[in-house]
Amino acid sequence: MKASEPPERVSLGRLGERGLIRRIRSREAARTAGAGVEVGIGDDTAVLTVPPAHRLLATTDLLIEGVHFRRVSASPADIGWKALAVNLSDIAAMGGIPRWALVALAVPAETQVESVDAFYVGLDEAAAPHGVTVVGGDTSGSPGGWMVNVTLLGVHPGTPRLRSQARVGDVVAVTGSLGASAAGLHALEIGLDRARDAGLTSRQLAEITGAHLRPRARVAEGRWLGQASGVHAMMDCSDGLATDLAHVCRESDVGARIALDRIPVASAVEQAARALGRDSREWAVCGGEDYELLLTADPGAIDHLVAGLREATESSLTIIGRIEGPAGEVVFVDANDRPVAMRAGFEHFHG
Repeated sequence: MKASEPPERVSLGRLGERGLIRRIRSREAARTAGAGVEVGIGDDTAVLTVPPAHRLLATTDLLIEGVHFRRVSASPADIGWKALAVNLSDIAAMGGIPRWALVALAVPAETQVESVDAFYVGLDEAAAPHGVTVVGGDTSGSPGGWMVNVTLLGVHPGTPRLRSQARVGDVVAVTGSLGASAAGLHALEIGLDRARDAGLTSRQLAEITGAHLRPRARVAEGRWLGQASGVHAMMDCSDGLATDLAHVCRESDVGARIALDRIPVASAVEQAARALGRDSREWAVCGGEDYELLLTADPGAIDHLVAGLREATESSLTIIGRIEGPAGEVVFVDANDRPVAMRAGFEHFHG
C-alpha cells in the first residue's frame, strides 16, 4: 500500500466475533484498574467488588435503530454516548453512584470496524467523567439495523430515592430546562438546512441537536439531591414531563398540579419553536429525552435545595407545581390557574 493511500477498511464479517471481542477487551482493559473489578471482559461473567454497606443498583436500556436513533443523523459515537447516558440518568435519579457497564451490541456484518471503534469512543467519553468501567457484554450480528443494550450497575451508600415517596403538599421541581431534546429531534428530522433557512443560528442548532444526540445525565445533581434532607420522590425525565410525573403520581398514590408558565425552557428552544412554527410548551411537557431530574420535596426545604444545588453543581432547580389529590391525576394549568389539556409523552407499543 502506498503512503498516500487510506488504510484498508475492515468489515466485521472479515474480523469475526472473536476478533471484535479481543479488540473491545484491549481498548477497555486499562479502565478496569482500581475500579472494583476482579475479573473483567474475557470470562463467563465479570467479578466485581461492592463496597461494604452499599446497596447495589441495576438498570438497563435497549436502543434500537429507527426507534431511539437514526443513523442518518446520529454518528456511531453519538449512539455510544447516548446508550450509556440514558442509563447514567437512571442511576442519578436514585441518588446513586454509577460503576460498571455491560454492553450488548448487534450490528450488520457489513458494518466497518471503525464504526464500532467510534461507538466505544462515544460510550467511553460519556463514562469517563463518572468513573464507569465496561466489564462485559455481548456482540451479535443483526439482520437489520443497530441494536444496543447497556446494563449499568451502581452503588448507593444510603437510601435510594424512589418514585413512590411523593407526599401531598410537596412541591414539584425539575433541574435544568426541558424541551431541548425534542426541539433538536425536530430540527434533525426536517433537516438542518431548512432549520437555518427558518432563521436558526448554528449556535442554536448545536445546542438543541446536542441535547438530543448527546444528553447530559445529572449524576452529580442526583448524588447531591439524594443526600439532601427534604427530597422525597425523584426520577429522571426520559419519556416527557407529562408521562414521567404521572408515573410518580401512580406509584405514590397522589395527584399533581403543574403551572405551565413555570416550566423552565431554554431560550434556544423558544427561538426554535418560533422559527419552526411549533409549541415550545409541548416540547417541554411531552417531548421527552431531556434526562433532567424530576423531584418532589418538602416546601420548607426548597429554598435550601435550590441554593445548595446551584452552589454544589452550578445547576438550577425550578419549582413547577405541587402534589395534591385526587390520586393519579396530573393537571396542567395556565397563568390564570385554568386547566390546559396536554397530550402524554412517549410510550412504546402505542398505535
